[in-house]
Amino acid sequence: MAQKPKVDPHVGRLGYLQALVTEFQETESQDAKEQVLANLANFAYDPSNYQYLRQLQVLDLFLDSLSEENETLVEFAIGGLCNLCSDRANKEHILQTGGVPLIINCLSSPNEETVLSALTTIMYLSSPGSSSHPELTAMPVVQCMLRFSLSANARLRNLAQIFLEDFCSPSQVAEARGWRAHSALGIPLPRTEAPQQP
Repeated sequence: MAQKPKVDPHVGRLGYLQALVTEFQETESQDAKEQVLANLANFAYDPSNYQYLRQLQVLDLFLDSLSEENETLVEFAIGGLCNLCSDRANKEHILQTGGVPLIINCLSSPNEETVLSALTTIMYLSSPGSSSHPELTAMPVVQCMLRFSLSANARLRNLAQIFLEDFCSPSQVAEARGWRAHSALGIPLPRTEAPQQP
């Protein structure tokens, strides 16, 4: 288990967050990186930290971590983005810096929590009936949501159904259903998914 960063308790919130970011960048320990990223993701839950997290470029740190091979880092990074993207400035930053493909890639993670956070993040980034970022409701995403809507996992199933109803047009869903019959490739369900009985 990694030690807590050595921070003077009087440095304040910004100083503490800066110490976490510095530790993440400097440590060679995967365990320490995981712990620091988990802490940053937890701080991302509090809107009073948004300004500091933007100032310290933590959104970019989370986005960069989505490409890691370490599934735990990816899980904490997408969790942090999910916590941050309900804020308009954070949402715009994610959309403008090319974060959407990285987030969509998380839908194919074998980690259930990663998939749930990615799905929720995509919903936060989307606007019902909006076509400003069509990649959020591109055909592969809609097809993936259709598969998830049939999942035995209630959380995954419910989120996917909400996405299909609130963020996709009936014609998009119908087209995805038609394509699904012709597609040999698909995004696999997370590993923690209970196997469906034939």
